[in-house]
Amino acid sequence: MSPAPPTYPPARDLLAGKNVLVTAAAGTGIGFSVAKRCAEEGATVMISDIHERRLAEAAAAITETCGRPTPTQICNVTQQEDVDALWVAAERELGHVDVLMNNAGLGGEVDLVDMTDDQWNIVLDVTLNGTFRMTRAGLQHMNGNGSGAIINNASVLGWRAQKGQAHYAAAKAGVMALTRCAAVEAAEHGVRVNCVAPSIALHPFLVKASNQELIDELQAKEAFGRAAEPWEVANVMVFLASDLSTYMTGEVVSVSSQHP
Repeated sequence: MSPAPPTYPPARDLLAGKNVLVTAAAGTGIGFSVAKRCAEEGATVMISDIHERRLAEAAAAITETCGRPTPTQICNVTQQEDVDALWVAAERELGHVDVLMNNAGLGGEVDLVDMTDDQWNIVLDVTLNGTFRMTRAGLQHMNGNGSGAIINNASVLGWRAQKGQAHYAAAKAGVMALTRCAAVEAAEHGVRVNCVAPSIALHPFLVKASNQELIDELQAKEAFGRAAEPWEVANVMVFLASDLSTYMTGEVVSVSSQHP
């Protein structure tokens, strides 16, 4: 029998006084969870996504939790003009950004032999190129401040193989490499760049989009015999954003037992 997930942790003001920008924060997954956890930990949070209705619902939920306004901005990370507009809005709403949480990603399941260029390109554009665009913009804004933290969302598939996931795995491996290189460049400016590599974090949208047989198979590979709660991944991202991790940069932190 698998152990039950731990109790949702109390806030400890780990991000008190910090301004945090979170991409892909609508819905029920890691993006929303990390935005909520940042707000609970004392940060002023701005969220973005491409889904206007779900973004508004996410902002309302976070505002209800923390009692502070949660500004929003529609952003498609595959469009540079959207990325530029997001940063203009973030500076207008927050003044400056201390922490950037990059969560935008797109998956899908198709064997490589059947994969079209379009299927390959869209996953790479959202997951890798989108992270590149946001990280580049983040460094352009943070380097002059002499401090900042960028946390990217990768995946254990950046290390290991899974049938039907060549495009997603390649994109997430790219996010890991991007993180390491950006960290080396940003260090002289006092900016840290790290990423997390979750395996499976179960939430309603994933359950709806996946078949139960695959979910059961993936959970069985985990040391705890269960998927992570999205907030368990978010907690690690909060740690990487906080002053408890000031000597960590260029790291890929596995939120799983599946590091190779």
